[in-house]
Amino acid sequence: MTIQFNTDNNITGREDFTAPLIALIKDNLSRFNDQITRVEVHLSDENSNKHGVNDKRCLIEARLQGRQPVAVTNLADTEEQAVSGAIDKLKASLETIVDRSRNR
Repeated sequence: MTIQFNTDNNITGREDFTAPLIALIKDNLSRFNDQITRVEVHLSDENSNKHGVNDKRCLIEARLQGRQPVAVTNLADTEEQAVSGAIDKLKASLETIVDRSRNR
């Protein structure tokens, strides 16, 4: 599974910042390693340099073998919370897709 991490101009995408988040994604999506070919993460700050509630946005798109990509979005107060929430939503979506394909 390849993970591509993208940030906007308001969030620095340094390796020391992204490495733990990538590890979190790999750990949480390990069950789907056989189905996922690529994961794209887009992290942005909706309010630019201003502080606000739920202004960090994480969009995660998982590309599945032989299927359409699955994308989820989550808003939160911190980058870590935004990524974690998006992971939870993505896991739920992937579980539904995988379970439906098994029941056919």
